[in-house]
Amino acid sequence: MRLLPSFEPFRVGQFTDDDLFFQLTVDDSLPAIKGEGRERIGKFDTGNGDTIVDRLPSGGYQYIIKDINGADCCLLQSNKDFSDCRVALNGNYNMRCFGLNNALMLIFAFAGSLRQTLLIHASLVRQNGYGYAFIAKSGTGKSTQVSMWLRYLPGCDLMNDDNPIVRLVDDKVYIYGSPWSGKTPCYRNVKARLGAITRIDRAPENSVEKLPPIEAFASFLPSCSSMKWDKDIFNAICTNVTKVIERVGIYTLHCLPNEEAARVCNSAIAIKD
Repeated sequence: MRLLPSFEPFRVGQFTDDDLFFQLTVDDSLPAIKGEGRERIGKFDTGNGDTIVDRLPSGGYQYIIKDINGADCCLLQSNKDFSDCRVALNGNYNMRCFGLNNALMLIFAFAGSLRQTLLIHASLVRQNGYGYAFIAKSGTGKSTQVSMWLRYLPGCDLMNDDNPIVRLVDDKVYIYGSPWSGKTPCYRNVKARLGAITRIDRAPENSVEKLPPIEAFASFLPSCSSMKWDKDIFNAICTNVTKVIERVGIYTLHCLPNEEAARVCNSAIAIKD
């Protein structure tokens, strides 16, 4: 746990094997799988370093996670559905923390897809028992919009500022805090009904539009952690996204970074019980 301080609020007590989402074994002697039968999927820039992905002869995957300096921090090997994974960590304390956290994000996102769960890139604010997720490309204004809600609108608190979790439970959609929150240390074990998902679009004036289903799908899907090269997992993610947009309003907020934008948005999307 010294490598995972952000996970401490999510620690649980007793559980049985039937409750396991996935299992992860840390074994620094784990060798990389090389040679015939390994298929190179590609090298992907995560913004914090490159991740190299291979498909293994078993049908599972191998990831080499590098940091921003190009150093190898983590070797991750998984079975097909990410229910059983192994990692070898490398380097100093910060490198090992980085590698393990990123491996866990990948495992959670892909194992979760098969359990009606999505890990999304969003900033999340709660008001009156409902969570409101703001999505956009990095630097477009997700956190700014949430900060306006926190400053100017009553009854708001920050649930997560980078990677909240969406889950369908008993035909209802809930959103949760997570151990991953970007540059804002907001690691809260909290839950709310999902009130709306809103994409930020910078504009010269403030307005809100509710998106029809096809546009809603196209708007929401890119914010979900996914891997298009695995048909089963990607199809599961698309199914989960479809179920979410059938139950929750998806919006675009055309806005300036000001108080009026928060009030206009809140008036349009907030759930009135």
